[in-house]
Amino acid sequence: MDKLTKWMEKHFIPIAAKIGNEKHLIALRDAFIGTMPAVMAGSLATMINALIRDLPTQFFPNYDGTTIPVIKEIISVNGFMWNGSLAIVGLVFAFSWGYNLAKMYKVDALAGGIVALAASFMGLAMNYKGNLAVSLPGKAVKAINEAGVAAANGFTATGKGIDITAGGWVELGNLSANFYFTAIITGFVALWIFAKLIHMNIVIKMPDSVPPAVSKAFVAIIPSVVALYALAIFYYVFSLLVPDQSFLVFIQKIIAEPLLGASQGYWSVLLITFLVQLLWFFGIHGTNVMAPILESVFTVAQLANMGFYKAGGMAEVVDKGYMWVRGSFDIYAWFGGAGGTVMMILALVIFSKRQDYKTIGKLSLAPGIFNINEPVMFGLPVVLNPIMVIPFVFGPLVSVSIGYFATAAHLVNPVSQQVVWVTPPLINAFLATNGDWRAVVWSAICMLVTFLIYVPFVLAANRMANKSVDIEDVN
Repeated sequence: MDKLTKWMEKHFIPIAAKIGNEKHLIALRDAFIGTMPAVMAGSLATMINALIRDLPTQFFPNYDGTTIPVIKEIISVNGFMWNGSLAIVGLVFAFSWGYNLAKMYKVDALAGGIVALAASFMGLAMNYKGNLAVSLPGKAVKAINEAGVAAANGFTATGKGIDITAGGWVELGNLSANFYFTAIITGFVALWIFAKLIHMNIVIKMPDSVPPAVSKAFVAIIPSVVALYALAIFYYVFSLLVPDQSFLVFIQKIIAEPLLGASQGYWSVLLITFLVQLLWFFGIHGTNVMAPILESVFTVAQLANMGFYKAGGMAEVVDKGYMWVRGSFDIYAWFGGAGGTVMMILALVIFSKRQDYKTIGKLSLAPGIFNINEPVMFGLPVVLNPIMVIPFVFGPLVSVSIGYFATAAHLVNPVSQQVVWVTPPLINAFLATNGDWRAVVWSAICMLVTFLIYVPFVLAANRMANKSVDIEDVN
């Protein structure tokens, strides 16, 4: 164990520390965190609608919340909440990404957020083309064409159907989590140009007498114009090379979809779980270090599931959605925090005969129930604790495997709702799967298995403590 620890400290930890301290990854992590007010507001609205509109139908087939006074009004209000949060969360992220990048580059953060948002948004398709294949009589064709010309509404009819072309139209689905990958790329390029020009002092300088807010705005003008024009030229060239396909759709095809597809594999899930646990063991916040992957891949999948759920309920999630998302880790492996530490705490409280371990367990129990595990991580400590390394690292690998294969076998619904991270275990499983009681059962099984994995090592810690006391007594 000592040799392994020394090897990890020499070869693995320096690399992990560099990754964790890389400024662009920190900015990306903070950008995702910055979207939380909108994400949680929309998640709360979606979850409330799930509870009052959809969940009762599982018990009362004739229930229709949209016809019940007060209930139907709440459902409508929550619809507006969704429109202003999860429906446009990609735009929120684009601004947050630019804002945090600008802070990292030490330039005006507000201007940076605006530039990243504008640079990303301008690449979206702004029109719609479609065809409705229907057989129409001559009079109908003539009437539609005359109405289309008069109203300039983009409708053109033939005897075989209606061609539809609408300008000034942005598909709402492109503004949701689907926008993340595009915004990461285009926002970064725009901010890099923006910051470079400011640091090269290619700006409009105002006299000292001008108010700071006005002066900042003028400083940002030239860098903003150049950055946005650079992206505009890129989008134009792209449209020539790849006609009839927006840059967002292109990125979805070559980056987002392969990444999301790869994330659904068992070994991908297992690897992410292992790395988070290993980093935590060495005192590095594994969840934060892996946040660029957890958030940009698994959270995107979770937000997509929420969109599928809103569109067609759980059947749509099962049919078109993602099996494993960010919340899946929480309900099947990271109950109480990374490592399933609430089960370690229970094992300490019940079986530990070491006064220090038992005391830490009791003090850590209340925070652990609400997924706050720092007291036990650094109070026991779990960090660099040779006794706890095996259950802490490998316990979640076992439990995440149970949750993964249960979901893959359709023994439980996929996660389709986002739950506040402090929601206690089992309750979060019920809410995250839209009230699927089977999720509670499988989460409880995972918790029990994790508990049983921790118990032998707590008992081993007892024996090691006793042996230590005996040696001291002999000496």
